[in-house]
Amino acid sequence: MTSENRLAAIDLGSNSFRLEIGMLDHGEFQRTEYIKETVRQGAGLDADRNLTAAAMQAGWDCLARFGERLSGFAPAQVRAVATQTLREARNRDVFLERANAVLGFPIDVISGREEARLIYQGVAHTLAPSEERRLVIDIGGRSTELILGQDFRPRVMESFRVGSIAWSTRYFAEGQFSRRAFEIAEIAAKAVLDEALDAYPPSHWDVAYGSAGTVGAISDVLAGAGWPPGVITQEGLDWLLEKLVVAQSADRVKLPGMREDRKAVIGGGLSITRALFSLLGIETLKTTDGGLRHGLLCDLRGTTGSTSDLRLKTVLRLASKFGVDRVHGQRVGQVASALFAQLPSAPSTLPEIESGRSLRKIKWAAELHEIGSHISHSDYHKHGAYILDNADAMGFSLPELHRLSLLVLGHRGKLRKLEAELANDELRAQLLALRLAVILCHARRDPDLSGITLASLPGGKLQLTCAARWAQEFPQSAHLLREESIAWQKTPWPMDFIEI
Repeated sequence: MTSENRLAAIDLGSNSFRLEIGMLDHGEFQRTEYIKETVRQGAGLDADRNLTAAAMQAGWDCLARFGERLSGFAPAQVRAVATQTLREARNRDVFLERANAVLGFPIDVISGREEARLIYQGVAHTLAPSEERRLVIDIGGRSTELILGQDFRPRVMESFRVGSIAWSTRYFAEGQFSRRAFEIAEIAAKAVLDEALDAYPPSHWDVAYGSAGTVGAISDVLAGAGWPPGVITQEGLDWLLEKLVVAQSADRVKLPGMREDRKAVIGGGLSITRALFSLLGIETLKTTDGGLRHGLLCDLRGTTGSTSDLRLKTVLRLASKFGVDRVHGQRVGQVASALFAQLPSAPSTLPEIESGRSLRKIKWAAELHEIGSHISHSDYHKHGAYILDNADAMGFSLPELHRLSLLVLGHRGKLRKLEAELANDELRAQLLALRLAVILCHARRDPDLSGITLASLPGGKLQLTCAARWAQEFPQSAHLLREESIAWQKTPWPMDFIEI
């Protein structure tokens, strides 16, 4: 089997970093290697929600080891994502800059609902095809995902900021267990999860499945004590609670099936599990091997539809929800793409894959550039940027959504508001192409692009040229282009507008 059949998924969880490698054999994924390291990065957030130096170093060291193992993999064969800890971390960009370098592949920080979608896909592909209505639960280190779905179709997805590391740190200080501490931790978890009652009542699902570390850890302990394997019941949870209370502290817990790396977070994980059983009326929770990284592998294999298709569906959904003029958005996107192709820092110098990604982002930003127009006519670009920065958008990572928000924010108005971001060559080229396209399409009809060219001049200057007859035929467009040239002249990346 050739190296072209290899795939790898990396999950940067709050408790552990995981790497799964395998081969595609006649369309089926066969695992060849699985590496898990307990980094516990979720415990490394300080009071200001910054990752500590020690937490970052532990993450970099782990990713460097993963990167060595992934030597020789092509970018299209690897997907790496980070979850709640990096969603929260204020200094995540500092961590990611070096993390991307040592891993050798880009790491996407995904939203809670995107994490939930991937978890469901991973679980669904490890279960037999069925029309049963499924409730899928994933209790991580700093977040818990709940999903309702049937077969491979997730219907309701939500992420809650409650997790085994966060709850263990907050309610079981120094690993001390007491009945009162468990009562308080369970009440606190219910307070966060309470809104799940409306969306996930027992009448909406037939079978409950648990994924990932906390559920697996509890199941292993129960099985080690003689309970049925692969199943968690209320009786089992009550038994485990009594064992932990008797032990009084994590370091004194000695139970078959309890791994050392789980002792420090079992208190928080058990409290959240008990809260979910109580709130959602769960009687039996079945464990499954599927999870986030398996969902990533499904995306890489194309068994959930291509990620690009999923993103396109998300763009269409947002455009429809906010009443965007799609015909005009597509028109702007086509013109922006044509202009972007003429820029020196665009496709001619970018690798083919990166070039395609840049063009897709321009088209998506163009389709959504008026998304805020129902909120404000004059400041719709600001509202549009806010919507994209805070939207639940399946298929998109948080940095990708932020890039779209920057393009939407900057497609009109002063460039000063994006002065720092314009140092990025790719973003600057995308933004220039989008701004010019919006101007050329201002009449909301297909513009005449004959005789309009973008060229690079010595010293990094750009020159936009049009025929004199074109400027006479379209005086408003020519005026707006002159104004745009003046705006760029105030930046370190000037653009001249020449009529010949």
